Amino acid sequence: MKITLVKERKQKPDFTKLGFGKYFTDHMLVWEYDESKGGWQEMEIIPYDDFKIDPACCSLHYGQGIFEGLKAYKDEKGNITMFRPQANFKRMNKSAERLCMVNFDEEEALKGLTELVKLEAEWIPTEPGTALYIRPFMFGSEAFLGVHPSKKYIFTIILSPVGSYYAHGLEPTKLIVEDYFTRASQGGTGEAKCMGNYACSLLAGEEAKKKGFDQVLWLDGEEKKYVTEVGSMNMAFVIDGKVVTPELDGSILRGITRDSALTVLRDAGYPVEERKISIAEVVEAYKAGKLDEAFGTGTAAVISPVGTINFKGEDMVINNGKMGKITEWLYDRITGIQKCRYEDKFGWVYPVK
Repeated sequence: MKITLVKERKQKPDFTKLGFGKYFTDHMLVWEYDESKGGWQEMEIIPYDDFKIDPACCSLHYGQGIFEGLKAYKDEKGNITMFRPQANFKRMNKSAERLCMVNFDEEEALKGLTELVKLEAEWIPTEPGTALYIRPFMFGSEAFLGVHPSKKYIFTIILSPVGSYYAHGLEPTKLIVEDYFTRASQGGTGEAKCMGNYACSLLAGEEAKKKGFDQVLWLDGEEKKYVTEVGSMNMAFVIDGKVVTPELDGSILRGITRDSALTVLRDAGYPVEERKISIAEVVEAYKAGKLDEAFGTGTAAVISPVGTINFKGEDMVINNGKMGKITEWLYDRITGIQKCRYEDKFGWVYPVK
């Protein structure tokens, strides 16, 4: 691996006022694929800078682009860890297959990421609720006009010190059910973490914000009947004491935090169901006083309590708009494992050495 260091380090932001995704570290990883040169070239860590790409770069025209998101943490002794990075690279390769992109060596990617995080250790914030957000992404870089897979790709990792994903932190979010626009359907790209999935969600998201809501709760693309996910999170409900979450049917993201949350809940003895759940069932449970809690799971937000869900103009205020007991326990447990406050019995924590 070739490493080129910056001549002068950037000034660090105030780590107590980070927000999300606003600041970027001094270096980035770049790994290029070129079929005509035999495939993947030498991996490099270089100073953070702009890309120089041809106006005919195929991903600008045809959208061959995927990404991931994970975090690194540093404890009071300076020990650095990441949470389930192997799972992120495995999922990224699955997304690449769906977008007809080349696969990469996951072990080599992890080695490169480890070196990058070590190099940028001083950028890892340690204040409560903060972390170093890691964004691997890959896009087709060949210059052509015509609909076919690229023969060149750029795999990159950039890093960003972050605080809470939502400006209101752990205050419960407000969601509105979207029953006109659709995000994904079975057979589509909903399961892949590709750029287009997020582009097609923006309009509904902006309309939601104008109405005073934080995010959109999406329904299925076929019948607009079943709950799928939120724009930045997988979704779960606590109904009559049971944690219920939409099943993985190919239209929603295979969330790594989702999987972690369900594993931890089951291990602790909580009843968990992965199945189809209609919005009508959610409404019925609410009216019957059995919708105890609702929360989202995702790398950026970790575990995010949901206080209000609006459906067809009617607000369902859950648990008096406050974080529920299971949600609070789950947030503490997941973040505790991530930051090594609790035993990592599942082997999820990856030490950066």
